[in-house]
Amino acid sequence: MANKQNMILKKINPSLQKALVENDLTEANVMQLETFSTIKSGADAVIQSPPGSGKTTAIVINVIQRMEKTMGESTRALIIVESKEKVLEMEELFLKYGTYTDLSILGVHDKGDIDYDKNIISMGLDVLIGTPSKINAMFSSAGFNINTIKMLVVDDADILFRLRHDAIVQRLSMSIEKTQRLFFCAQITERVEVLADKIMIEPLFFEVEEE
Repeated sequence: MANKQNMILKKINPSLQKALVENDLTEANVMQLETFSTIKSGADAVIQSPPGSGKTTAIVINVIQRMEKTMGESTRALIIVESKEKVLEMEELFLKYGTYTDLSILGVHDKGDIDYDKNIISMGLDVLIGTPSKINAMFSSAGFNINTIKMLVVDDADILFRLRHDAIVQRLSMSIEKTQRLFFCAQITERVEVLADKIMIEPLFFEVEEE
């Protein structure tokens, strides 16, 4: 029986690697290879690559890599996505690739029960995935310490900002003293660029064409 090849990313967490290989993810694509060490370093970045090029997978891999294991009770990664479908898709990937970590993950969307979601978060959570309006509603209410967030990630930033959710992202970002800010998009639109300039510290821009 042939050995499964390992995911070729420098200094990837072994338990994450194991889960990736078990899910037949043995080769990183160009975008994942080019951005992995930047994201791992904690730098701010805007990453553009075409639809279907594995941006969601890249987000999940990088968040698991940086969070590693559960710590304390406060949310440390906040991922903003476009829709309930995206929330569920990303949750599923975290369960698949996070098999060997004890990270706690919660997906919230506009159809969910806000009191239930808040309860889960107050019990301790590592990664929160949600739609902009739901995340906004949750953090606008009292009792949330957003300062513990170490990664603020926006998926499909070009779409979300076109729908004018950039104000929510800016407000959330301003509430966090020190965090890594990452935008993933299919196009670096003017709105994406403007907000990156406003809230990021010396952001790196990656433009990955079709492979």
